[in-house]
Amino acid sequence: MSLTVDQIVEAVRRLPREQSVELFDLLLAETIDSVDLEIQQSWKTEIHRRIAEIESGAETGVPGEEALAELRRVIGR
Repeated sequence: MSLTVDQIVEAVRRLPREQSVELFDLLLAETIDSVDLEIQQSWKTEIHRRIAEIESGAETGVPGEEALAELRRVIGR
């Protein structure tokens, strides 16, 4: 038998505060971990795409000092 969300919420409300906080922490940690993995995979894909563009000559890089100088100019420092 599976519980509905309302039943789970009601059961959690009956838990002692320490246990409900522990449950919340566990659920939050798992959510953050899965999001982190998704973000990491997205960045990995993006990095590989950008490297391929540079290696193929479709894009060219900007030297770090030039990029930092432009950033300083934009933010006024």
